[in-house]
Amino acid sequence: MRPANKSTEEEERDGVMSRGPAPTQARIRRSVSADGRVSLCAAIKARVFGIMSVSPDKRRKMESALEQIKKYTVVVADTGDFNAIEEYKPQDATTNPSLILAAAKMSTYQPLVEQAIKYGIANGGSEKEQVTNAMDKLFVNFGLEILKKVPGRVSTEVDARLSFDKEAMVSRARRLISLYEEAGVSKERILIKLSSTWEGIQAGRELEEKDGIHCNMTLLFSFAQAVACAEARVTLISPFVGRILDWYKENTDRKNYEPHEDPGVQSVTKIYNYYKKFSYTTVVMGASFRNTGEVKALAGCDLLTISPGLLGELSQDHSAVTCSLTPQGAKECDLEKVHLDEKSFRWLHNEDRMAVEKLSDGIRKFAADAIKLEAMIKERMFNVKNGQ
Repeated sequence: MRPANKSTEEEERDGVMSRGPAPTQARIRRSVSADGRVSLCAAIKARVFGIMSVSPDKRRKMESALEQIKKYTVVVADTGDFNAIEEYKPQDATTNPSLILAAAKMSTYQPLVEQAIKYGIANGGSEKEQVTNAMDKLFVNFGLEILKKVPGRVSTEVDARLSFDKEAMVSRARRLISLYEEAGVSKERILIKLSSTWEGIQAGRELEEKDGIHCNMTLLFSFAQAVACAEARVTLISPFVGRILDWYKENTDRKNYEPHEDPGVQSVTKIYNYYKKFSYTTVVMGASFRNTGEVKALAGCDLLTISPGLLGELSQDHSAVTCSLTPQGAKECDLEKVHLDEKSFRWLHNEDRMAVEKLSDGIRKFAADAIKLEAMIKERMFNVKNGQ
């Protein structure tokens, strides 16, 4: 999935080396003046050859942690802020109701909100239908703008309040894709985000198999969820690293973890190894990070979606990053293949208290932000209708 283009470091090094032919010995001799001082020509030559002689370890130290991670992993921006996307140049971007709510309050993005409201009104129907249409259009508007700034894909989320209604999720996903296609964007550039409930996973299966719509299964906390998603052959999963850590800090006596001991990092590592060992096509995108240590500990994961704040920290961090996850290493891990039907999925997931609590909590929080966003749109829609 990573492009085979040269890294920034390679381009800069190639640029230095291509500025002209190497000085001949005669030219070097001529560069020394009568009093033995070295001229500018020789100084430039010394600098060029100095660059050539920099060891790989030293060059790596000159690179930021973000640049190093990009060698092993596709970096995705977890934001609806276009400025952050432009600054850190990720391959893809993800959004959710909370991020859209925050962005929709910013003055910069008011034209997108106004356009969505006008769209909702123009399409008629009941007030509820108008608000729903405006919400869908707003999510797509943000997605369209993001796609102008990333070369890859954007993830757009289905309303979390539909998390236990398979048919409603499928219908809403198709609606979102149709809005993108009306705007001239292929479904190949869109990932539809669905909650990783049993119903959500089965909705993902149907969308992938029948419609060729690629799905990003979000709010994933348990191994059971990961196995069910792999068996449904969805495109991508987003296990939530930081929220897993939050739960362990809140519910156990331990408050500090080294990156390799972090329960969220360990969960994603296990899922990645399981997928690669048994050759599942579903890819893993670690999400919801609390610190850069978590991000660096998962270098090598298929994708990592990272907030602008942590992207900024990683761009200023020049410590060495090693590739922790590899398909070869996964093949050697001690994991057995599991098959889950609905009953066994529900039982295995239910056995994981953390996952049960974080899934339900995540759905509630995303639903709450969707309600706030709806209320904002409803108020603005009322003002437009009344000429305010």
